[in-house]
Amino acid sequence: MEQDNLRYFLYARKSSESEDRQAQSVKDQVFKMQEMALARRLNVIKIFQESKSAKQPNNRPVFQDMINRLEKGEADGILCWQINRLTRNPMDGGTLQWLLQSEVIKIIQTYDRVYRPEDNALIFSVESGSANQFIIDLKKNTKRGMERKLANGGSVRVAPIGYINNKEEKTILPDPERFDIVKKICHWILSENYRVTDILDTVNNKWGFRTLKYKRRGGSKLSESMLYRILHNPFYAGWNLHNGKLYKGSHIPILTQDEFGRIQEIIGRKNKHRQRTHNFAFTGMIRCGYCGCLVTAEEINKYCKRDNLNRKYVYYHCTKGKVGIKCEGIYVKVEEVEKQIVDLLTTYKMSPKFKDYALEVIKSNHDKEVEQKNRIYTIAESNYYALQKQVDNLTSMRIKEMINDEEFLERKQELQNNMTKLKTELEQIHERSINWPEIIERACNFAVHAREKFINGNEEIKRMIFSALGNNFVLKKDKLEIEVAEWMKVISEVEKEVEKTPVTIEKLNFPYNKGKNEDICRDTPVWGGQRELNSCCRFHKPK
Repeated sequence: MEQDNLRYFLYARKSSESEDRQAQSVKDQVFKMQEMALARRLNVIKIFQESKSAKQPNNRPVFQDMINRLEKGEADGILCWQINRLTRNPMDGGTLQWLLQSEVIKIIQTYDRVYRPEDNALIFSVESGSANQFIIDLKKNTKRGMERKLANGGSVRVAPIGYINNKEEKTILPDPERFDIVKKICHWILSENYRVTDILDTVNNKWGFRTLKYKRRGGSKLSESMLYRILHNPFYAGWNLHNGKLYKGSHIPILTQDEFGRIQEIIGRKNKHRQRTHNFAFTGMIRCGYCGCLVTAEEINKYCKRDNLNRKYVYYHCTKGKVGIKCEGIYVKVEEVEKQIVDLLTTYKMSPKFKDYALEVIKSNHDKEVEQKNRIYTIAESNYYALQKQVDNLTSMRIKEMINDEEFLERKQELQNNMTKLKTELEQIHERSINWPEIIERACNFAVHAREKFINGNEEIKRMIFSALGNNFVLKKDKLEIEVAEWMKVISEVEKEVEKTPVTIEKLNFPYNKGKNEDICRDTPVWGGQRELNSCCRFHKPK
């Protein structure tokens, strides 16, 4: 075959988007066209390769560079796999058709067709229009399919941090490694007792958290921007956001709707860049007993006639943030609030002598407790593997068509939810079996020294001690109601039970009474036996 003496640009393109999933790769296109050029003795002077979508005009810099060079006369024609590699929108199609008609481009050679200036323009218009119409139809079908999937509770996006995509069933499931960590982060933010920097340090450096690894991204630490994206994403409250519209999702949420709204309030307040002139210990933690709004603090200057001086007073009062609700909350002095907290700390204060006795009993029984927890851990672990085996059997039943898709998905989702809960329980048992003596020692130290530290401490220390007392802090009239932490109740109950025994703690501290210690421990129902295990499991590290 004679050489046509024309200079060609070889152009190969493939988009990563859905319209090109069936197209050959860029390397395959180049190989095939080079093979054809060699067979037909075509002069290819340059190869242009690009991985860009052609749906939008002015979106392909390599294509535009090739057009500019053609207009300068650096080449005479284009060699490509199909005409839809060059254009999928009317603007690029019109440019090519005009350059071909004005003989700037003398030839466009595809694998199975040739386009020349003297050819009927209608043929090129129809084929380039067909490529454009394919995109229009694909967009409509894709949009319809996405809306249907969203309406059925599915998601059309990549699963966010804490979740994973099930590619086989096209669903989103909790990530066994990250779901509980994300849940813990959200609860820390809700408590308002942790800074973002401290959360990131704990999660990344102490727990070794890394994002899910994909082919080209992932496997990195949790950044501050990622954390705020999590907190702003309604997906974690059970919703899918698409094009500004919320769809109820079928995935397992991490937050309730109220908790998600509360987090938005907290983030919104933190993001307001304003100068903070006062530092109050209990703001953002107490709620009004009448309307449920947060209680804030305010510093008021009053003139005292007796001293002829202006004095500053701090009052706690309701923010009255709910429209249409008349709140009866009154102003309470900070001294009155602190007095009630001190009274509560006094009620649950532990004597140093009892602390020493308690820690001695705990350490002596540590090995026994570890052995008992190991047995519990073994049982829970066997249950976990039994659930995994049920999932495998369920998959085999579906392959053999013994059950339908709906029943398979429902039963598998239930099993996977149980596995996630059981895995969390296994981790908690393992952590408690190692750390519970240390946790109880900290709790005992808190019960011994918290009252004095609160009275003599600054605002930050008072806030930390107050938050460790419990939760559900409610101010009604001038009375502060607190749901005391369970571990403080247990410690107080144990101390009272031991005090009822005929032998005093001072006598128990002598070495020759060690046998009596064990007898009293067995006779004290709260401290000894099975109850002791439950009590220890209920202890939490003070914040």
